[in-house]
Amino acid sequence: MRRALGVNTWVWASPLSDATLETLAGKIARLGFTAIELPVEQPGDWSPERARGIVAEHGLAPVVVGAMGAGRNLVAAPRDQIAATQAYLMHCVDVAHALGSSSVAGPFYTETGRTWRISDSARQGLYDELRDGLAPVVAHAEAAGVRLAVEPLNRYETSLINTVDQGLGALGPLLGGGLGLALDSYHMNIEERGIAPAIRSAGTHIAHVQVCGNDRGAVGGDNTDWPAFLDALDDAGYAGPLVLESFTGDNDTIAVAASVWRPLASSQDALAEDTLGFLTAMQTERYPR
Repeated sequence: MRRALGVNTWVWASPLSDATLETLAGKIARLGFTAIELPVEQPGDWSPERARGIVAEHGLAPVVVGAMGAGRNLVAAPRDQIAATQAYLMHCVDVAHALGSSSVAGPFYTETGRTWRISDSARQGLYDELRDGLAPVVAHAEAAGVRLAVEPLNRYETSLINTVDQGLGALGPLLGGGLGLALDSYHMNIEERGIAPAIRSAGTHIAHVQVCGNDRGAVGGDNTDWPAFLDALDDAGYAGPLVLESFTGDNDTIAVAASVWRPLASSQDALAEDTLGFLTAMQTERYPR
């Protein structure tokens, strides 16, 4: 099926602000994207009410993503830290509701980059703790008509949920209208033995999909089997957007967090344009109107 194509503002800037969004929304629409991914790094960085008007003016469908920075943990953490993380995630849900976004995506379990050795028995206990921590957030999301989308990350960014199978096992009975999975092609390229089978196993639990080249650069001309990727999404019945998530190396915080040590394209605009061109051509060929 033909899907909307979007891009995360992290391709150009971090953190997002009202002024930055004013500029980027126009650029993203002129490039030809129809969806925009808006990160909530810190509550108050930008106004959801103002953003709703901006994205609507440019005909862009909004998607909200969270950022699990230092001290944001739902497991193996002090009670007050878990409560603060729940409050942050509920804020992200409220932002999504205000914007008209149907989902909020991110690695909603521990701060990104937190890794430690976990035995099999300890892992099950952590998954129990994660479900307990997520339960009130999922209830809040479902009441707001928003679906939380939990993203597996690669082994260098987390030791808790790396694969689709782990995500399904960890979230178990909470999966449904208020909770699903966010799949990111970059992480899947590292962790999944087979990307297409993993997508199919996620099935109706797929709530959001992010894409980029296997090097975090543009989609297309990389090692990913994109026809197989789209075939699997078709089989899974996923009808949501495909959103480019990559990063600029010009921002110290995001460059270090994402290990962006070299330019991933001739320019950030080119990274977005090349991705859009490749996916548009592929969808046009596969799904003629």
